[in-house]
Amino acid sequence: MLEVKRCGENPLLIPNNVKPSQENFTVEGVFNCGVARYRDEVILLCRVAESVKGARDGEVLVPVVKKVDGKDETTVISLIKSEHPELDFTDTRTINKMTKHGKRTVYLTSLSHLRVARSKDGIHFTIEDTPFIFPCAEEESWGMEDPRITQIGETYYINYTSVTENGAATSLISTKDFETYERHGVIFAPENKDVTIFPEKIHGMYMAFNRPVPGGIGNPEMWLAQSPDLEHWGHQKHFCGISESDSWDNGRIGGGAVPFKTEQGWVKIYHAADKNDRYCLGAFLLDAEDPSKVIAKTERPILEPEASYETEGFFGNVVFTCGCLVEGDRIAIYYGAADDKICRADLSVSELLAAMKAV
Repeated sequence: MLEVKRCGENPLLIPNNVKPSQENFTVEGVFNCGVARYRDEVILLCRVAESVKGARDGEVLVPVVKKVDGKDETTVISLIKSEHPELDFTDTRTINKMTKHGKRTVYLTSLSHLRVARSKDGIHFTIEDTPFIFPCAEEESWGMEDPRITQIGETYYINYTSVTENGAATSLISTKDFETYERHGVIFAPENKDVTIFPEKIHGMYMAFNRPVPGGIGNPEMWLAQSPDLEHWGHQKHFCGISESDSWDNGRIGGGAVPFKTEQGWVKIYHAADKNDRYCLGAFLLDAEDPSKVIAKTERPILEPEASYETEGFFGNVVFTCGCLVEGDRIAIYYGAADDKICRADLSVSELLAAMKAV
């Protein structure tokens, strides 16, 4: 039987732990973190979502990054609800508009950046007072979301969702010390997110899961891509689709944690949502030499929103991971709960493999 143990200190990080990046900002959430071990510390690269303080009744303030006189500056757009009957303000995360092609997001209600938190024991974290990386106008004018960290040698590659009015793309940054970094630009054009890069080459090529979102034919599902250099990706192959039944994974599927290798093959912890946007986690066991081949998978979620800090929050009924640490037989999953806090859950590698059903 698979036992998943939530950390007794959950939630590990909440918005009140985070200092706003600007005086007129308030932190709405700290969640969906990439994970790495660097020297003697556990590093969480956290998504910090901020909104603008001071909105009047019936007003929504939208933060965006724009180029002003050659420099990136955070600007605020004021929207009076009564003056915009064409806009839908019911979603706490987005402002939408109905077009002849369907619903289209025209603004985000918050601006996200990436911030480092550090811990000696993997449980008690201190989050830095300032952003590690703040959005730039050209690539991330609407924010930086859901970072995932893949260590290859001494370099940590950070891929994340880079959002502009042109859509949600995936971009890449690298660092060796979590103090300085190098930008490598967009690696998957919109709309493509939930990218996880394997930590080693397979038959001479890097591999990554990605999740394009078709606007017409098709569903938000997982694909596999290859690259010679981590920047140029191709040889796309559809990997896994959503369930056709009335189950936990019939809405969308993708992302999750960076794959890790075992004697039996690659283990891929992923997320899926049902048609009511309830997010859970599952796992695949993949062939070591050909990760497009699924050897086994979990039939039921290994983690689903049940605790109050997972069911209640900025956007409730969500558990969403961007990374885990594997040490011996223990997997420590760090996950976003209800889109506003960071938690941890532990499970056994051997128990997880035993709980999977061959396909």
